[in-house]
Amino acid sequence: MFDNYIYMDNSSMTRIDDAVFEEMKKYFLEKYAVATSDFGYSMGVEAREALETSREIIAGALGASKEEFIFTSGSAESSNMALKGVVLALRDKKGNHIIVSKIEDFPVLNSAKSLEKQGFKISYLDVDEYGRVDPDVLRGTITDETILVSIQHANQEIGTLQDIEAIGKVCHEKGVIFHTDATHTFTKIPIDVNKVHVDLISVAAYTLHGPNGIGGIYIRKGTRIGKWLDGGFQEFNKRGGVENVPGAVGFAKAVELVTDKENKRIKKIRNHLIDRILDEVPQSVLNGHRTQRIPQNVNITFQYVEGESITLHLDMRGFAVSTGSSCFSRTLEASHVIMAASGDSERAHGSIRFTFGRYNTMEDADAVADAIAAVVENLRKISPLGKK
Repeated sequence: MFDNYIYMDNSSMTRIDDAVFEEMKKYFLEKYAVATSDFGYSMGVEAREALETSREIIAGALGASKEEFIFTSGSAESSNMALKGVVLALRDKKGNHIIVSKIEDFPVLNSAKSLEKQGFKISYLDVDEYGRVDPDVLRGTITDETILVSIQHANQEIGTLQDIEAIGKVCHEKGVIFHTDATHTFTKIPIDVNKVHVDLISVAAYTLHGPNGIGGIYIRKGTRIGKWLDGGFQEFNKRGGVENVPGAVGFAKAVELVTDKENKRIKKIRNHLIDRILDEVPQSVLNGHRTQRIPQNVNITFQYVEGESITLHLDMRGFAVSTGSSCFSRTLEASHVIMAASGDSERAHGSIRFTFGRYNTMEDADAVADAIAAVVENLRKISPLGKK
């Protein structure tokens, strides 16, 4: 490992902030009891108070009340809960039709596919070249049988933001429940549930320098959703299982630490890297929308080179990035996101994602820009496609 290894895969996982870690430690070592009711023993009461304070902080970041926020094990569970919980509550009362976009992250996409195998009708919406859903197309896809629409707030690979205000308005007019996966936008792009009609929101701590293994779901008051994970009566009897108090405390602390100033700084790094690569590396193409994208994401295709080759060579130079190439996928399929947006498998195979976090600097962006230019040039020299 390099002494100065530069990590640029912060959409996959972030380094936990020291302040978050310190806040969590006492609930591992000192106040480690199960979060009991007010009639329990004192250590359990303290754990309960910490859990509820954390709930209030995280819910408040969405403009919600704490009774509308449920802790989960992460964004995957939250999205599973959204789709499958709504199905449990409404399948016998309204219909069996669900709408998702073709570029959803796997918790939503595979939940939809699982429900499809059980007989539900799933519509997979196309996206434009930037990865955006057309609200008018959505309107025309909704039927009397539609019970749920799930469209992400921003894409996990190419970073494009969706117009969830317009999408939510369509769903509200049609009387359909709207879920959005905000895993990659929470605390980075404001969402106020009092201003945008969203019934269910998936969030997680791992993208904002909080702990892994903790997330949550906002459930608008009055939204019908079934309990799909059985156990005890925790989380307002909507999710079984002993609460992860250290995780919840860490999640809340991570939310408190994010600032608008930090988001603007990261956005400047993002724009600087995009400009340098597009200016200095021939045949490089930005994936996703140029401006309507999350501040931490850069996704670029380097034509005539395979993404996994770039990733490995950058790793040897001390940089961690990710690729949408099939060789780095257990399914051996190219990025479903870039394929849906462009229909170009070569573009998907040559894509590299750089995602920034709190510990990245402008100097990191310059260093990786220098490295990527050299790596791509060298790889094209030995590539049959590059020579051509």
